[in-house]
Amino acid sequence: MNLTVILDLITAREATADQAADRLREQITALTADLARIEGELADLKVTRTTLRILTAAEFTADDPTIASAPYQQILTVLDTTTTGMRAKDICLALGVDPIPKHVESARAKLKRMVKHHVLTENQPGVFTLTPKRT
Repeated sequence: MNLTVILDLITAREATADQAADRLREQITALTADLARIEGELADLKVTRTTLRILTAAEFTADDPTIASAPYQQILTVLDTTTTGMRAKDICLALGVDPIPKHVESARAKLKRMVKHHVLTENQPGVFTLTPKRT
């Protein structure tokens, strides 16, 4: 092999490496922008979570923050439509959940937790209503 051929091979490889480096720099720029956007969203979500915890602190204790989650809110929405109260099985049916034993027991556990936190009352065994302060 002569020197010219070797130098041409090096030049070709250098051009290929430059192109690859340029593509990687573009990807890094795009990924950096995506990362900044997502970090901003995470910061916003953290502020939202903190704000919600502050706003709901009077109603839901910090001992069990899950009580403010969607399933509990759905139960409150269902119970808000009745003044006579409902049983766990009826709540499952109202939520469109198959009233098999495991779902009914899961709903009952949530209802009992809400009674413990004074969100619901259970004046009759198994019949749950909203506490008077919520109606």
